[in-house]
Amino acid sequence: MVVITGAPATINFRTRPLLHHTLGDYQIPLRMYEKITAASTQLSSGETAPDEIDRVLSTCLYYQLPVYISIPSDVVMMKCDRPGAFPFPVHAPSDPSALDEAINETLAMLDNAQRPVVIGGVELIRFKLQNEFAGLLDKTGFPYVTMMLGKTVLSEQHPQFIGLFEGDRSRDYVRERVESADCILQLGELMTDFNTGGFTTRLDDLKTISANIRTVKIKHHYFENVYLCDFILGLTAKLARRDVATLEIQRAVDGCVHRHTEPYRPNAQQALTIKRFFDRMSHFVEKDSIVIAETGVSLFSAAEMLMPEGATFIGQTFYGSIGYTVGATLGVSMAAQDRRVVLFVGDGAFQVTCQDLSTMIRYGLKPAIFLLNNDGYTIERVIVDRPYNDIQPWRYHKLVEVFGGGLGLDVHTEGELEDALNRVTTADGLVFIEIHTGRLDCPEALRSAGRSMAKINQLD
Repeated sequence: MVVITGAPATINFRTRPLLHHTLGDYQIPLRMYEKITAASTQLSSGETAPDEIDRVLSTCLYYQLPVYISIPSDVVMMKCDRPGAFPFPVHAPSDPSALDEAINETLAMLDNAQRPVVIGGVELIRFKLQNEFAGLLDKTGFPYVTMMLGKTVLSEQHPQFIGLFEGDRSRDYVRERVESADCILQLGELMTDFNTGGFTTRLDDLKTISANIRTVKIKHHYFENVYLCDFILGLTAKLARRDVATLEIQRAVDGCVHRHTEPYRPNAQQALTIKRFFDRMSHFVEKDSIVIAETGVSLFSAAEMLMPEGATFIGQTFYGSIGYTVGATLGVSMAAQDRRVVLFVGDGAFQVTCQDLSTMIRYGLKPAIFLLNNDGYTIERVIVDRPYNDIQPWRYHKLVEVFGGGLGLDVHTEGELEDALNRVTTADGLVFIEIHTGRLDCPEALRSAGRSMAKINQLD
């Protein structure tokens, strides 16, 4: 992600590093971007601008992290030289001795393990290492899980995929299979709060190999300057295939909470629940779709929905920002107009960034948007239920009419949902379906997250 912003021309260049920029409702000092981005720059002249822009963009590609470019208004019209060839970043090779030692130590652990398991993480997606990861799985036969950040790193129809692992919030089989493994190979994962189910993963350091983009940790040993790609390829070359029958693999297609292998039979008069809605969505989402799930009920439900072949899953698991997905849907729909985009968003989060719906209509974009109207901030209610979690009720499905295009539908029952989905298949434009559910209707994983956050914040 590249963030570009302007700065007032009236501020002296010597004071601009202390300038505050507005992001939403927050004032952030420019100097703080050095701490929250991979690189930042404030362009001060046309002479230095091309090199500075290339430097920051190159850093963005190298680290696959956000960068920040500030352009003061009195610099915008300055002339500059045509930039030279773009300096695409080249990764330095791994330290050969450290790489060999890390691979050999890992091989010794895996060779002695009877029930190994692999965790496929988000860095495999960020650094486009899915093929290398798939090669390791094909070579070994090892079962694998993902965490929320790494969901859909590979097809969830993969015969070795056993499901989503998020500590105590996991399905029982997935949690027990990972925590009882005698060797855990963790590739490219970030052990953040949401990702680890509130730090409830309980992985034994003595049984765990953790490889990230430039570092490998084995038990209590650290190997620096070992690149994830080199580590995966080195392991794949030396590992042998296991007998799958000995590895205790229960496929996610047979156990995931919301899956297309489980028949769905609508009861036309029955009021919709979150469970039944996402059961139905597991049959609605098509191959190669892009599924975007907002923080809260949508994220925690869609995370346990089995994605079809070729699907990409996007969720704001790292920062947990509400409202993120509406803008993300706009961006994804612009970038991937040949793929179906499906958004699941709550009513509270939608109110934060609802105006992007107008922009989607303006540009003729065609996502299918499901707004879960449960009368307020349910993700906050499961932490502590107070009046400040209430919001002004809107007639959300009417907004497409207000903004001038698209199909808006209102759904309360399973029968109405079927009618709405039938209209989606023939619609030639944006479809906005407002789904009504109970105020505290949410998956147990979200309730568990709420209890954990209440305890941390001493609100229980």
